[in-house]
Amino acid sequence: MNKEILEDRVLALKYRPKRFEDLIGQSTISQTLSLALDSNRLSHAYLFSGLRGSGKTSTARIMAKALLCSQGPTSKPCDICDNCKSANSSKHLDIIEMDAASNRGIDDIKDLIEHTKYKPSSARFKVFIIDEVHMLTTQAFNALLKTLEEPPGFVKFILATTDPLKLPATILSRTQHFRFNKIAQSDVVHHLSYILNKENIDFEQNALEILARSGQGSLRDTLTLLDQAIIFSKGKVNTTSVVDMLGLIDPKMMDNIFSMILNKEDITKLVKELEVYEVSQICDEMTIYLKDKMLSRDNKFDLLLFDRFFRILSDAKQLLGINSDGTFVLILTFMKMIEATNLRTIDDIINQVEKIEPKKELITEKTTPLIENSLVKNPEIPEKEVVKEKVNTLIVEEETIIEEVTALDEVLIQTNNIIDLGITNSIETINYSTPFDELPITKPIENQKEEKIEEIKELEVEHISFENEVSFNPTQEVEIIPLEDESDNSLDLYNQLTAKVYDRDYSLGECFEKNFIFNGFSDDKLHIISYAQDEDRKLLFKYFGLIKAFAQDIFGSNVELDFKKEEATILEKKPLVSENVEETSSMIEDIELGSGCVADMTKSSVIAPSQKELQINDILNSKMVDKAKELFDIKKITVKTRS
Repeated sequence: MNKEILEDRVLALKYRPKRFEDLIGQSTISQTLSLALDSNRLSHAYLFSGLRGSGKTSTARIMAKALLCSQGPTSKPCDICDNCKSANSSKHLDIIEMDAASNRGIDDIKDLIEHTKYKPSSARFKVFIIDEVHMLTTQAFNALLKTLEEPPGFVKFILATTDPLKLPATILSRTQHFRFNKIAQSDVVHHLSYILNKENIDFEQNALEILARSGQGSLRDTLTLLDQAIIFSKGKVNTTSVVDMLGLIDPKMMDNIFSMILNKEDITKLVKELEVYEVSQICDEMTIYLKDKMLSRDNKFDLLLFDRFFRILSDAKQLLGINSDGTFVLILTFMKMIEATNLRTIDDIINQVEKIEPKKELITEKTTPLIENSLVKNPEIPEKEVVKEKVNTLIVEEETIIEEVTALDEVLIQTNNIIDLGITNSIETINYSTPFDELPITKPIENQKEEKIEEIKELEVEHISFENEVSFNPTQEVEIIPLEDESDNSLDLYNQLTAKVYDRDYSLGECFEKNFIFNGFSDDKLHIISYAQDEDRKLLFKYFGLIKAFAQDIFGSNVELDFKKEEATILEKKPLVSENVEETSSMIEDIELGSGCVADMTKSSVIAPSQKELQINDILNSKMVDKAKELFDIKKITVKTRS
């Protein structure tokens, strides 16, 4: 009697399914079993697996009752015959239930096998229901195998488990496996409404949804929570009482939380109010809230905002998983959400960038000298010998008569560039047989020149400065190598190659720019002068294949790299014109190095007067002097010789 009273009071037992039609959320399984009973296509063993409280044991009992019903086997037991009544009260002698969690040994299975040898006492079948079958030992499973595979015709096995992966494959292959699904939240809410209406208890729909969500798909767990909520709310199940009972966040507070986030308000007070809740629970509630708002297409939230909020909450869960401070994680989450509300589309960003006005600044740029354009030969300097800078061999003084100094200033203002004709040292030759293997990145160099400056090609001179007079030493033999004109297009392509190597790897780009000098491009051949040695040589050798691939992308697929090895020490570059120009004169000096535009000055110690005159004429008629005349409007040049 006391047990019957207890069943009446516990909803999970009072409303336990008695027929296949009463099963909640398992329509596929109930339909399959019903058709099997009606068509008499029965298996000797069934396996029911699924989440706790999903109806496995209840289905097993309904199946057993349907097999033993006097009018059966049938999918609709009569519930009035002795077999059905005994089955409903769990007192039928031919329905044997065994809990494998407490009877898991081989001896228990041997007793069960012994029972299978005897025919049923009153029904047509003897049904064995083994609950939590995965708890059996390995020896027990092995003992059950033979009987489970070929039991007597009057024996039926129904196995139930929450973890089918723990069962041996030999057991799984001997049974018909039915997988019970997680019960949908809508089905659970509908069933709770049915029970409360039948019990004449008032309720709120939101409260039932919270209970169903907390039950996590288990109907038995949800009914247990419903029993607790009925008691806590004093006969009226409402949202406030359910939230307080479960320790959840009230939906109104959740609205307030996201309102403060969207309005970018101060969250200090909010954090203090939420200290009584678990941070992981707050994150879960916020996720559920956002999911509901997304499904309802709330206008307050943008699709991109949903994506950002979900990512932020996911990061917060990861931080909590490594035992981070809960309050810190909560504050960080709120701050990131507030920052995430600053939504800007790609069009907005583009418009903002277009509105930015470039700063007007005077940028002075030094162009890299091209040593290959003018080479000076000096056979007296031994190979691999680095000669320091020495200015003593040739001094050409140029006297310039200029009526107005403003002409030079005007040129400087127009160009906005300082022409840098650097000083080149003697070049040290590197002996290696093959080019390099792969290469990375290059720093782009932009040379902006006005029309007058563009006419002047980049000349490699040992040392150049301008004064009023030009003087030279006639004792030196002068050999002027003509300059090769090179198109700006090839130089621009080479600069693109340098920039591409820089983009790939900055250190490799520096090595490339320091050791390789552009020497022209013709007949699908890229001519490069190389000064690489030691570690730089190894690095460029390693990445030669990459550099060649970049060169083919820029100069064409048929391009070949032609390296010319030179030995050099690059001296410090000196500017052509200083920022504070006080004089309008120019002076050209050459170094005793053999790598300037005037070659091999130490070749002979005694030079005939006629030869001296020819050398002077060659210098005065050189392209460099002509360009200087044109640029600085030189009216007079006086040549002085030094002994």
